[in-house]
Amino acid sequence: MMTRYQHVLEQLQTRQYQWLVTGVAGFIGSSLLEALLKLDQKVTGFDNFSTGYRHNLEQTRETVGEKAWLNFRFIEGDIRELESCQAACQNVDYVLHQAALGSVPRSIQDPIRTNESNITGFLNMLVASRNAHVRRFIYAASSSTYGDHPGLPKVESVIGRPLSPYAVTKYVNELYADVFARCYGLESVGLRYFNVFGPRQDPNGAYAAVIPLWVAALIRNKPVYINGDGETSRDFCFIENVIQANFLAALAETPQAVNQIYNVAVNERTSLNQLYGMMRALLLEKFPHLQNHKPDHVDFRAGDVRHSQADISKAALMLGFEPTHRIDEGLRQAMDWYIAHLHVEKTAERA
Repeated sequence: MMTRYQHVLEQLQTRQYQWLVTGVAGFIGSSLLEALLKLDQKVTGFDNFSTGYRHNLEQTRETVGEKAWLNFRFIEGDIRELESCQAACQNVDYVLHQAALGSVPRSIQDPIRTNESNITGFLNMLVASRNAHVRRFIYAASSSTYGDHPGLPKVESVIGRPLSPYAVTKYVNELYADVFARCYGLESVGLRYFNVFGPRQDPNGAYAAVIPLWVAALIRNKPVYINGDGETSRDFCFIENVIQANFLAALAETPQAVNQIYNVAVNERTSLNQLYGMMRALLLEKFPHLQNHKPDHVDFRAGDVRHSQADISKAALMLGFEPTHRIDEGLRQAMDWYIAHLHVEKTAERA
């Protein structure tokens, strides 16, 4: 029997829509772009390169080929500017809104800029989408919205108090989307991502996510820092699961599935200690220097929740969401990409 996702992919192979991907030069945005172009969809990309990279677009172009790339149009612009958002939304069927200023620590350090991008920018995109009469607005929500609520696994209807400015902004996104559905009839779906990882995720910079940061450190034989005792746990979600959730949300046919919030994860917990062990084991054969490598434990990080795990039954029931990659499968695929790209970087540094 065909799964809901297989049905959606078949639909996309036979009908061409116009999509807008904001934050298209980022890790998630460029991954969505690649998947859409491979399905012969037309895509407008929107980015200001504040956290995304031109090389992500170049790599996507190489992967999909020149013929598919002709279906892509890029607008360099900022979601904090309403006129740019309105230009990007023209003639668009579906918006996949990924643009945001991510990172809990960055939001603690710079709450004003986080608010400008994640709330003002989000509101601009809602207004532009409403004015352009887009069919549906799919947006990246966040597991940070659960805040200090201790219950596991996390259920969409039960949240706690936010632990960071970033968490506040992502919760406000959900409130705004709900109000726009009620006041203007704008269809939307919020996807609460849990610790997404995969190829093209940036290993550099002060706010790099844990998996690319650690892979880069292990390959380069640098220290790996674990916050706290290492028993902090996360529900790590491979990028292919995120792509699936976005497509299912965009093309959901039942009215009850729309104007909802869904967890996007795999309903599994992996501790930081376990994660380190898995990554080291996957890299050991190619990098023998890791035989004696051990992590360094440092203080807990402000704003972090202790444990995170998603209940994905709502997404399964309403959208037909079935994760295809668990953490071990995802890590293997991601590791191949990091080895190819970071090893080349290291070799170039030596040369």
